[in-house]
Amino acid sequence: MQQKNQTRVTEFFFLGFQVSQTLRLFLFCLFLVVYFLIICGNLLIFILVSTSKILHTPMYLFISQLSISDILLISDIVPSMLHILLNNGATMSFIRCMTQFYIFCVSEAFECFLLAVMSYDRYVAICNPLHYPSIMTSRYCFILAINCWLVGLSIMLIYTITAAKQDYCGPNIIDHVFCDLVPLLELACSNTFLIDLEVYLLSIPVVFIPTTIIVVSYTYIVLTVLRIPSSTGRQKAFSTCSSHLTVVSIYYWTIFSVYVVPTKGRTHTMSKVLSLLYTVFTPLANPIIYSLRNKDIKKAAQELFHKYVIW
Repeated sequence: MQQKNQTRVTEFFFLGFQVSQTLRLFLFCLFLVVYFLIICGNLLIFILVSTSKILHTPMYLFISQLSISDILLISDIVPSMLHILLNNGATMSFIRCMTQFYIFCVSEAFECFLLAVMSYDRYVAICNPLHYPSIMTSRYCFILAINCWLVGLSIMLIYTITAAKQDYCGPNIIDHVFCDLVPLLELACSNTFLIDLEVYLLSIPVVFIPTTIIVVSYTYIVLTVLRIPSSTGRQKAFSTCSSHLTVVSIYYWTIFSVYVVPTKGRTHTMSKVLSLLYTVFTPLANPIIYSLRNKDIKKAAQELFHKYVIW
């Protein structure tokens, strides 16, 4: 036991992308620009929802919370990844690694919960429109958003503590760009049965229950919309769900491609590229999807621009 304590890993070395210096510099500049765009896009949506009265609705409240989650995720992952790219690999302390892992898990879990809540919001708006104002009150929506954060913070704390209690006694080299569970547990020299069991058990409240809520909500939505007699009415009803459905599709496609699809034959480079889909691509896509064809957000942005830029 004493020997194990003496050899316990206190820091990890992340390899990042082992490519030529020219390509690394290109990736560094690319991710730096993407990081700036994500922060600005999501911050703009949060400011617009907070300041514009026309955006003080349940749907935009949830969108603003999604923006906060995306900012949290990208700020947790990209700065350290840029450091790794610039130095062709970098060390990260054990505590910093676990902190990064915890924040990453919380933001991902929160998005799962929030997307389920947003699908319920669309279900009430389309299937029960007359009672929508009395059901989706500001207080109720605020409670739903807070609960999404609290449940995500609590569940992922258990998850992270179990991962941190594993014995990592060398080697300490991780062929990845951030502190993720799979490459981390490859270095564990203790039995990982408990955390493997937790992965399956926690996937029920974090993944399968929200997915079920989304599928059931959209099943009722589709059935309700198909009963609308006019094609214009059906198109208008579907348009209110198109942005959310697009975000759900992108999010779950990237998550399932990394964690559900069998990894046999997958290279480390492919795993790193796939992980960037849900840590970088999704936070970049969300503000674009929600603002590209959204008249309310465009109107709020124009009002903000005229108020503070044009004298």
